[in-house]
Amino acid sequence: MPPISDQDNGVILATLQTCGQQAREAATQAFEVFEKGVEDYVTTVDRVLDQVLAAAFATQFPQDSIITEENQGSAAAFQRNRDGQGLVQRGDGQEPVQGDERIWLIDPIDGTEDFIHHGENYAVMVGLLAADRPQAGWIYGPAHQHLYWGGPGWGLFQLGPQGETLPLVPCSPPDPTAATCPLVLGTRDQRRFGTAIAQYAPQLRPYALGSYGLKVMEVIKGQSGLYVYCNGRVKLWDTTGPLALALAAGLVCCDLDGIPIRFDATSIYPLSLIHRQPILVGWPSYIERFREPIRQAVQAVRVKELGCLCP
Repeated sequence: MPPISDQDNGVILATLQTCGQQAREAATQAFEVFEKGVEDYVTTVDRVLDQVLAAAFATQFPQDSIITEENQGSAAAFQRNRDGQGLVQRGDGQEPVQGDERIWLIDPIDGTEDFIHHGENYAVMVGLLAADRPQAGWIYGPAHQHLYWGGPGWGLFQLGPQGETLPLVPCSPPDPTAATCPLVLGTRDQRRFGTAIAQYAPQLRPYALGSYGLKVMEVIKGQSGLYVYCNGRVKLWDTTGPLALALAAGLVCCDLDGIPIRFDATSIYPLSLIHRQPILVGWPSYIERFREPIRQAVQAVRVKELGCLCP
């Protein structure tokens, strides 16, 4: 059952395509880059598209709540509300939001560093959260004009070459008992955990992409059997849309202990909306075979790091 009407979905698809093409054109021109935090960047393009997307969704869904990456006020209000102390930005003003109400999470450019370096692995992303669960997601990669959407109980779809809607059929990756198995691993996680993962799970062959959402799509399309994220920086607007698609594809979304990824207030850091759990997204066979070796590898690195900090 689709969580929105066909008409509303058509508006979302058109909005993402318009903003994505604006990003693609802006990438060829001069733009400013700012550092929000340590190795956390934003460009003037992010900020412009953030405002455009926020306004579009406020107009289309005035009764729903809206959180965008570059509007830190909306993120802070979300957490305060979940603590029973505040309000969330809505299309029609500032009103309390209940746990079962719909919340749109918008990332104007997912993979900003890739965008900054004129790469092609960035995306415009939207996720729909309700009852503390991902309901739907939309991922648009402007460089290759790949547009994906869907969610649990709805299905998976992609935009065809003539603009038609086509089913997106998940593809199985190589068998996890093969000599080499593909693993999507972010650049920072590769630097921090790559050597240990190679030691505990030598079959895994890691590679990186920019956008969180496009990494998840690699798993759905069978280019990789598993995506591991242990960097401790991923936020709700990064995960809601992609994990909705992953769940619709029948993938497992869990932490290193096998506990399903949660989206409730106790599982998200206040104000920043960063997930407390490390995240594994993978085919069940890959999760079953490699979760424990990866957990051991990550734990070994963290123990070593703690030892280095001790006098």
